[in-house]
Amino acid sequence: MSGPLTGVRVLELAGIGPGPFAAMLLADLGADVVRVDRPEPGALPAGDPRADLLNRGKRSVVVDLKHPDGAEVVLELADRVAILIEGWRPGVAERLGIGPQTVLERNPGLVYGRMTGWGQDGPLARAAGHDIGYIAVAGALHPIGRAGGPPQIPLNLVGDFGGGSLYLVVGCLAALHVARTTGRGQVVDAAIVDGTAHLTTLFTGMLAGGAWQAERGRNLLDGGAPFYDVYATADGGHMAVGALEPQFYAELIRLLGLADAELPAQHDISGWPVLRTRFAAVFAERTRDEWTKVFEGTDACVAPVLSLAEAQHHPHLVARGTFEDRFGVRQPAVAPRLSQTPGTIGGRPPMPGADTEAVLADWGLGTHSARWLGNGAVSQTPGAH
Repeated sequence: MSGPLTGVRVLELAGIGPGPFAAMLLADLGADVVRVDRPEPGALPAGDPRADLLNRGKRSVVVDLKHPDGAEVVLELADRVAILIEGWRPGVAERLGIGPQTVLERNPGLVYGRMTGWGQDGPLARAAGHDIGYIAVAGALHPIGRAGGPPQIPLNLVGDFGGGSLYLVVGCLAALHVARTTGRGQVVDAAIVDGTAHLTTLFTGMLAGGAWQAERGRNLLDGGAPFYDVYATADGGHMAVGALEPQFYAELIRLLGLADAELPAQHDISGWPVLRTRFAAVFAERTRDEWTKVFEGTDACVAPVLSLAEAQHHPHLVARGTFEDRFGVRQPAVAPRLSQTPGTIGGRPPMPGADTEAVLADWGLGTHSARWLGNGAVSQTPGAH
């Protein structure tokens, strides 16, 4: 491993979605991340664990948390780490005997990162939920969509990974800085509703200042403005237009061949329907690739809408190495990029339990390994690599 977090040990108590992604980010930046998997499979079908990119660069141990020695195993591992991440409902870790009070009493400098949807307290804290509900309550789902239509689901990028994982990582690294300075660890309560609400700061301010309408699809950045929208091309593709500034808008008009046309003023809202109709008609005259050749490298702020597979081969992303081929899978490279201590993609995602014996040995628990393996508290997956 290499990167700015080399030497930092992280214990991830296996979950789904935002917790694993947060731990993957830490692994990408060089942390030694060990994932504690349970003997039974997860609730959601995930295919081959070795293709689960959220677990890249990690090692896996299997611990039976229902076994009398299960909590002891986790506590011993937690004694040896700087950061612990769990994503269970409030109270679950405590009932298992591995809650933050217990862990911090043994390892006072540890950062205990808790990833939940609703947070550790509040009326909904113990309720089930998923990304779509969290962003709905946080106010982020309502503005996304066409005027007159329903809200549109932005995958789970806004809630789980934006408002969840990234805020958990920021909180854990901030707390790690404090722990290294003072020796005092702490709990990071990363709630997706909190992070998602925080992501809406710009729009909340615009709403308060009278620069944002509550009605969907009526604003500059929600598809209301014809110069910040998506248009269909002759072959069924799409072009994304983001010509907000006057000089970029002028370039858009020129390259569309509308420089001499009588058009409403850019910010004349009453004329937006006319602009959208004209733009749509012109974009429909050529294919996506033809329009890409027209706009690429210009200041019109127009780009082709690429699929996940197509994005991997875009010349700009290829030149930057935004995607890498690792262990037979083309995948996003490490981000962000550090000039002196860059991160790197570690090994392929492990099978659950592939590294149990190796981790116990590496982390100074080899003397316990035979007993725990013998009584079933932990297990090693044979031939997992």
